[in-house]
Amino acid sequence: MIRLSNYFIMCVEEFSKMKKILFAASECVPFVKTGGLADVCGALPKGFNKEEWDVRVVIPNYTCIPDKFRNNFKYITHFYMGTGSYNPGAHVGVMTYELDGVTYYFIDNLVYFGGAKPYGDFRTDIEKFAFFSKAVLSILPIVGFRPDLIHCHDWQAGLIPVYLKTEFAQGDFYQGIKTIMTIHNLRFQGIWDIETMQGLTGLPDYVFTPDKLEFKRDANMLKGGLVYADYITTVSETYAYEIQTPMYGEGLDGLLSARHMDLRGIVNGIDYDIWNPNTDEKIDKNYTIKTFKKGKAANKKALQQALGLAVDEGKMLIGLISRLTDQKGLDLIAEVMEQIVDDNTQIVVIGTGDQRYEDMFRHYAWKYPDKVSANIYYADELSHKLYAAADAFLMPSAFEPCGLTQLISFRYGTVPIVRETGGLKDTVEPYNEYEGKGDGFSFTNYNPWDMMEVINYAKYTYFVHRKEWDEMVARGMRKDFSWDASRYKYEGIYSWLIGW
Repeated sequence: MIRLSNYFIMCVEEFSKMKKILFAASECVPFVKTGGLADVCGALPKGFNKEEWDVRVVIPNYTCIPDKFRNNFKYITHFYMGTGSYNPGAHVGVMTYELDGVTYYFIDNLVYFGGAKPYGDFRTDIEKFAFFSKAVLSILPIVGFRPDLIHCHDWQAGLIPVYLKTEFAQGDFYQGIKTIMTIHNLRFQGIWDIETMQGLTGLPDYVFTPDKLEFKRDANMLKGGLVYADYITTVSETYAYEIQTPMYGEGLDGLLSARHMDLRGIVNGIDYDIWNPNTDEKIDKNYTIKTFKKGKAANKKALQQALGLAVDEGKMLIGLISRLTDQKGLDLIAEVMEQIVDDNTQIVVIGTGDQRYEDMFRHYAWKYPDKVSANIYYADELSHKLYAAADAFLMPSAFEPCGLTQLISFRYGTVPIVRETGGLKDTVEPYNEYEGKGDGFSFTNYNPWDMMEVINYAKYTYFVHRKEWDEMVARGMRKDFSWDASRYKYEGIYSWLIGW
């Protein structure tokens, strides 16, 4: 049955002019989100010209996807697939759903994708995403979609290029399919011992060698994707350079340097429909670039009241929305927190992460209840309110592949204070008071004193040179970080790879 459908599909496609792209990822808005990866996979596909591009998305069918979506998924089929000696016959269900003109596929397996959150025990995550990678390729003939290119995101989809060029290489249906591997955060790679990985994947022995999947005597799923993919992208130009160095390369800098001709950085965008201060229903007062002064003042007052902070329009409100980890530079903040929250400054934190940082912000919220608000959870509505209310956003990251917070900040007239790394360096132009240029504040060296110096400079500008501050806000709001510019770059890569 599958062989007949393959033949039919290939005949039909001879007459098709559409360029067919499949996004494969572990998460995607609006279905499930833990980080920026989900935003990319949710926003980018829907922006392509539907007359030229047929862009579809495949993710796991997590039981934590809201029922308002799951209850409307359409069943396509199910079958059983072996993924290695450890699992010779796993259930593969296939569901589909259409939203905003994009077709989504959901791979169903209750054992792997059940539970209250998409990720859990890392050993289990290794197994379920090895299963997911093989299942992505296995469902294609059945759903009747033969992509010209599969765009694989992060380590969770890293084995797709490996399977495509090994186990699936002899199938006529799969001949000529290209792959792109996108690195969203190189720190997370999907590493486990070789023996277990062989048993989980069923991949041949020859792929577990130093020039392929082997990594420090273990097996590395992301490395496999980087070796076997036809092209590699990451989420900012600076990060594409940084990951070729020992400092940021996480042990893969040699491989990435060797493939530098096939590596490109493309800055992420944000969904301008979701993040729009003029239409955002989650904020207290809407505003535009012409009305931001009154709009932000009203939102600040409302947020101060809601969070129990001192209600004072004159105080500078700094926002921080982040995973609370070392990567985000929170060790720097810990050193100088007392200096940041002076009598003229308030800080609002939203996020979860390492216990020590959660406890640190809780402590300061207890110590300075009129200055500090620690919201040790993530709430989408509260984040919208904070972007609209804050005067500045703090992002002192040790490394930051792209960063979305600074892009959203610009959109809402909030000035970013960042360390010059990765996407932060690519998107924030440092303020130059002498030339009247710039749209944020930045520092280079990773230490708390340089960070504090630039925070104080931002405070000085805010309180003493308010006209110049407002001009800086306006420059930031005029910047365009919608997905349009990024999408055109991806279109160029796709067309080049598939030979159009």
